[in-house]
Amino acid sequence: MTEAPREIFANPSRLGDVTELTIPQLLARRAQLSPQGVALRHKQFGIWNETTNLEYLERAREVAAGLHALGVRRGDKVAILAENIPAWVFTEIGVQALGGVSVGVYASSVAAEVNYVVDYTDAVVVLAEDEEQVDKLLEHRSELDAAQGGKVRKVIFEDPRGMAKHAGDEWFMSFDALLDLGQHQGDIFGEEAPKGHPDDVCHFSLTSGTTGAPKAAMLSHRNLLYMGKSLGEVEKFKPGSDYLSFLPMAWIGEQMMTVAVALANGITVHFPESSETAMHDLVEVGPHFMFAPPRVWEGIQSQMFIRMQESYGPNRAVYRKLLKWSTDAADASLSGKKPSGLAALKRTVAYWGLTRPLLDQLGLLRLTHAYTGGAALGPDVFRFYHGLGVNLKQIYGQTENIGIAYVHRDGDVRFDTVGRPLPGGECRILDTGEIVSRSPAVCHGYYKKPEASAETIRDGWLHSGDAGRLTADGHLQVIDRLSDVMENARGERFSPQYVENRLKFSPYIKEAVALGDGRDEVTALLNVDPLTVGQWAEKRQIAYSTYMDLSAKPEVAELLRGEVREVNARLEPHERIKRFVLLYKLLDADDDELTRTGKVRRKVVGEKYAPLVEALYDGSRVRDVEAVFKYQDGQEQRVRTQVAVHAVPGESQSAPAPRPSTPHAPAGV
Repeated sequence: MTEAPREIFANPSRLGDVTELTIPQLLARRAQLSPQGVALRHKQFGIWNETTNLEYLERAREVAAGLHALGVRRGDKVAILAENIPAWVFTEIGVQALGGVSVGVYASSVAAEVNYVVDYTDAVVVLAEDEEQVDKLLEHRSELDAAQGGKVRKVIFEDPRGMAKHAGDEWFMSFDALLDLGQHQGDIFGEEAPKGHPDDVCHFSLTSGTTGAPKAAMLSHRNLLYMGKSLGEVEKFKPGSDYLSFLPMAWIGEQMMTVAVALANGITVHFPESSETAMHDLVEVGPHFMFAPPRVWEGIQSQMFIRMQESYGPNRAVYRKLLKWSTDAADASLSGKKPSGLAALKRTVAYWGLTRPLLDQLGLLRLTHAYTGGAALGPDVFRFYHGLGVNLKQIYGQTENIGIAYVHRDGDVRFDTVGRPLPGGECRILDTGEIVSRSPAVCHGYYKKPEASAETIRDGWLHSGDAGRLTADGHLQVIDRLSDVMENARGERFSPQYVENRLKFSPYIKEAVALGDGRDEVTALLNVDPLTVGQWAEKRQIAYSTYMDLSAKPEVAELLRGEVREVNARLEPHERIKRFVLLYKLLDADDDELTRTGKVRRKVVGEKYAPLVEALYDGSRVRDVEAVFKYQDGQEQRVRTQVAVHAVPGESQSAPAPRPSTPHAPAGV
């Protein structure tokens, strides 16, 4: 192993304030202070391979020198189009050591999206993981290749399988060849990394793009490391704690954990074998902390409910009883009370009889901190996990402030808030109801979009565009996007996101889009969850072939009608859903219906499903539509079908009923 270059260290006796360093400088410090500490683990062919801090630095050093030999200089942009693999972070930090800017691109992006990001950010080099990602670049080579008038001088591929056909094409280079090139260039890292400043822009993270093309938020070293340091101060992370990196690295949520939190706190990051094996790899790792959006937590819960549904009746009865004992004790703890002696005893019995073996099977037994963000998580789901002993907390932030600006503290978790600001952060609610935040995490604006930057960041305050309120003790409650708050024909305002989130608390509803702006009533487009509804149908011997077929079953419509009525009982009268349709396909990011982070693009959905929207309001009971299905090869299939409009009768005009105290579960559990 090569000795770490001594000149890049200032012979520190300790780590010091990480916010006064750049990310490459921080890695260099960690490599000196704990050279054999395990920084990364990556699973390949069923084996976990370790990378020490010193090896981490050495790979970043080789990447920096190799890119420098390819002409990458201070201010240049290098795009990374890959799943969560070590080459991503080696490249990111290598680029940043040169004073360049790394650009995250979602591996799930279609070719047109890749072309947009690479061109918009002026990337001169692209790291593409494999043949699949390379093909996306080839589709737009005439626009991207520097030899043909574009800006991209070199495409580096990490996985050589399938790339032999490009042998001799100078636009391509293997990642191993880049490392080999770097080994013969001298210590470029040691020469360039010390020139960096904490306030230098080092990474572009794309916004979700719910209302238009994504914007590149310009993030500095200080932005990222402040957030990592502050969260560490709140949570007291221990060096060497294990974390599984399985969410897209292009998303700010994974950047903040895999890069900022990990380097600021000495965390060991684990990369799964693939995105498909992530949940299985989670069980093997048994991480100490975990971050996932609500859909992941809800999916894990649904899987457990399904397994219990398939078990014998006595087992289901025991499960429900022990789960109730767990959640009853959790309710007391979450309300700031100490469980009674009997409740504590029941919780102990439930722990050894249910929750401990269950957590062990899920890989969550060692979990000390768990986070969810990006959307609201249902209170019943929160109670379920706290009943199991999972310290699950809601977080809130934007791409523009590194994803976390607010978080619950231990012993102060509430279902209806997103916690309090991180140390050094401030929050205000404007007269318009908008949430504005200020902290060292607020980014430097958007690349090549000065007007949008000036509108979003004013005098250091980040204008979120979200409506919210502060509680008397400083907790933040988030209501909805200001631009999304709707008003019905009678002038009564309502939050579609609030309605949608409560619909998605049902294990049978995967996605929901609430409608009603300027209309007399609220209606909804719904996606059934193919996993839970499919299992429900099979148990009742309801035969189906496709998702379209399942969604059209009258029995499924009746099941969803009951779920909607249950949600309506907890909504104000003017918020209640009067009619709904079950969409014939799942909303999909590849069809521009969702962003890459899973947020609904309301305008696109409204236009694409306009006939169904009108059917919800013109009294139709059924509507003939042409369903369009797009495949990965670009081909389309068009199918004529009928979609039923379902009414929700029996609306009560009384005040909303309180939510039940027992956790919601599918029928038969």
